[in-house]
Amino acid sequence: MSVAWDEFRLVRAIAERGALAPAAAHLGINPSTAFRRLAAVEAGLGARLFERHRSGYVPTPAGEAMAAAATRMEEEVTRFDREVADRAQTPSGLLRVTAAATLVTDFLMPMLGRFRTRYPKVQIELLVSEEALNLSRRDADVALRATRDPPLNLVGRRLATIAWAVYGPAQGEEDGADADWVSPSEAVAGGLFARFVAARAGPERVALRLNTVQGLCEAISEGVGIGPLPCYRGDRLARLRRLSAPEPDLAGTLWLLTHPDLRHAARVRAFMDHVAAEVVPLRPALEGRVPTLGDA
Repeated sequence: MSVAWDEFRLVRAIAERGALAPAAAHLGINPSTAFRRLAAVEAGLGARLFERHRSGYVPTPAGEAMAAAATRMEEEVTRFDREVADRAQTPSGLLRVTAAATLVTDFLMPMLGRFRTRYPKVQIELLVSEEALNLSRRDADVALRATRDPPLNLVGRRLATIAWAVYGPAQGEEDGADADWVSPSEAVAGGLFARFVAARAGPERVALRLNTVQGLCEAISEGVGIGPLPCYRGDRLARLRRLSAPEPDLAGTLWLLTHPDLRHAARVRAFMDHVAAEVVPLRPALEGRVPTLGDA
């Protein structure tokens, strides 16, 4: 006879409690059901599992063996459940992360190194892009974005304010009154930065327009013109000097975003927690208060 796991549990419950009623209550069944099931098991095995006494049920050697087997089986089930839970909670697998080039080079890369040390079972695919990849189409799992208006269909965390100021070459003498300008193109941030430059310089004074922060840095440092840069970038470069206080109209927000379907995935949750914690000491630099991100 093949005995079901529930019948092992029944025999163990009776052996531990010495009576049908408390055993039945423990298992959530009524005593008559427990009585019928025990009788069926004994009949199927051809052996008595309990001696019935006025003081209660006393297990026979067969009953003791079956109760002991039930204990071992329960321990195995518990161990299996724990292992499965541990695997589910241990971050592992492929994690696709996207960020703009400047965010990657200035501070994300060291974070990735420390994340991998902490979670070696997670493999990272880093997608460096100035464009906002579509997380709904799963172009990436997590996005680190500087934006004022994160998409409503994504969830995530606001990490910090990103301050912008006007910068010029370290060796330059122009303060902006008569200088040529380097301007982000209209395609950047919906034209926010282009409008900022246009309000301070006529079209003839815009020497160069381009669509990457890294390009802006290089152009300004080479003396092409002055222009707006995020403080976390401009302040750390010795070849640049800040010409203004942080400009409130240019301030942005750094977000860490993912799709709602992925927010509870262990690898995604671990990455978001890790980056959020690492950004905290960098906020003064991101907000333009102190240049502490590094040297370049």
